[in-house]
Amino acid sequence: MMHLLEHFKELTVHPKNAEKLKGLILQLAVQGKLTQKWRSLRQAQGPPLEPASLLLEKIRAEKEEMIKAGKIKKEKPLPSIEEAEIPGSLPNGWKWCKLGNSGYTQTGSTPPKNDFTNYGNFIPFLGPGDISNQWMKYPKGGLSEKGIKIGRLIPKGSLMMVCIGGSIGKCNINDMDVSCNQQINTVSPLIIPPDYIKTVCQAPFFQKEVWVKSSGSATPIINKGKWENIIIPIPPLEEQKAIVATVNQLFAEVEQLEALTKERIKLKTDFVTSALNQLTKAAEQDVASHWSFIQQQFGTFFTEKSTIKKLRETILQLAVQGKLTHHWRTLRQAEGKPIKSASDLLEKIKAEKGELIKAGKIKKEKPLPEISEEEIPYDLPEGWVWCRFGELIIDIEAGKSPKCLPETANFDEWGVIKMSAISWGAFNGKENKALPKDETPFEDKEIKPGDFILTRANTSDLIAKSVIVPDSVRAKLLLNDKTLRIRFSNLISPEFLNLYNNGGQAREHYKKVSSGTSDSMQNISRENIKLLILPLPRLEEQKAIVEKVNALMTLCDKLEQEIDIHQNTQKQWMQGCLREVVKAKAPDELPLNMAAEPIPRYGNK
Repeated sequence: MMHLLEHFKELTVHPKNAEKLKGLILQLAVQGKLTQKWRSLRQAQGPPLEPASLLLEKIRAEKEEMIKAGKIKKEKPLPSIEEAEIPGSLPNGWKWCKLGNSGYTQTGSTPPKNDFTNYGNFIPFLGPGDISNQWMKYPKGGLSEKGIKIGRLIPKGSLMMVCIGGSIGKCNINDMDVSCNQQINTVSPLIIPPDYIKTVCQAPFFQKEVWVKSSGSATPIINKGKWENIIIPIPPLEEQKAIVATVNQLFAEVEQLEALTKERIKLKTDFVTSALNQLTKAAEQDVASHWSFIQQQFGTFFTEKSTIKKLRETILQLAVQGKLTHHWRTLRQAEGKPIKSASDLLEKIKAEKGELIKAGKIKKEKPLPEISEEEIPYDLPEGWVWCRFGELIIDIEAGKSPKCLPETANFDEWGVIKMSAISWGAFNGKENKALPKDETPFEDKEIKPGDFILTRANTSDLIAKSVIVPDSVRAKLLLNDKTLRIRFSNLISPEFLNLYNNGGQAREHYKKVSSGTSDSMQNISRENIKLLILPLPRLEEQKAIVEKVNALMTLCDKLEQEIDIHQNTQKQWMQGCLREVVKAKAPDELPLNMAAEPIPRYGNK
């Protein structure tokens, strides 16, 4: 345990480790490992501890007195603990007992709701949503004096645990008299400090037992009978108090370090945001120096995936502002290669489309509106021009969605892609549905390497998302009716347009013009896609931009790989510490049949 404490600061560098550390602290607490030194000092200096066996006798006697006095109802005795049920040996003076024998148990009850006189403000009435491992909520509205006679009174200082659903296992101590519904099991400890019972019930071994003993697959539930029969370790009363004090102290240290970790991450994020904003706003000639400064901070500040995402977004923004190719243009001018205006490029594309219309290969389109000054977001480098997406499009066609089989098509069968085939920066041909063999494929809708594909219906964050189909795409894949294939003039780089279309400026446009009833499905028309404005350089610079962006994205990939390696190292170190602590037990300490690995169970944050 001391080895773990020595490395608390390092182990909490990753936020997820804090919860694991808390789980381990609770586990070690109920194994007696946190108080091993306390026991040694007590044996050497203090009076002998009253063993837990005598404590349990006192609890049994007090329970009988309460039954005689009519304070609680007589219960059916819990079965004795069989030898085979005992998980392991306990420290000297400790004793195994059933949870129900630590006090008395109850399950909540809901008075009839059709009688409004059962409800009022006499006593809070709690449901599962009012219980958390960290806090308790006490609704203002609850049961009336009449209602509490029908329901259950849960006295102050009881352990209340959710016993059904996705929150099963959440538990805490109530600090006032309450009532609760039948989805909550409670134990009111006698003599034993409630916080010790809380330590036991929140410990991983107990949570695992709740999961194992629960019934139901879709909705797990553990009834009071199974719950109160879970076996728990009981130390002497004084040691229980020492355990609670030690757990509270260690939790406070973990939470303090966790708060420092969150603050450190926030400071890093704020720095990254500020530095990238300055980079985006920098004049062309100053971009290189700003970039050099940011590169020097990679190892210190760009240590989270979220900051790399921001870096990628900034790279795309710099690319379409022409700031990544400032040096490229300067060299061209120095070599006597003048920068020609991209307006000539637009004229050539316009002429090309005119010839195709005359030849009947494409249809004549409605003229696109002129770009107003209000639409222009920033100034462009020399030779660049603003244009609309539609001006660069030669042809745009939608796919079809015939009735398909639910399974994925084999390599030699036809398949229609699903919307999930198109995601951020990637095309996944395995995401498809098989076309029935008796269905004739529309081969003109076949997806081919190099195709520029764009979604016209998708979630709000993926609407109008585009990809360029890689050379590795499998054969016999068809466009679905929610995707568009766009063909451009050979005077335009599709890769450059793909960069812009997936960048922030285009995302803002599509967000404004898309329609739909929810974020889960938005639609966009071809006309609104064509209205997107974009900055256009000459073809040579488009290619130079794509090359520069690809190189920088590769750098981002490497940074993310370094983050993965670092996090995996942290994870392995954490797991190693956990294993070392769990295995390093004194002769009189129990293993509790508990490993350091996470327990598969429903969440209970």
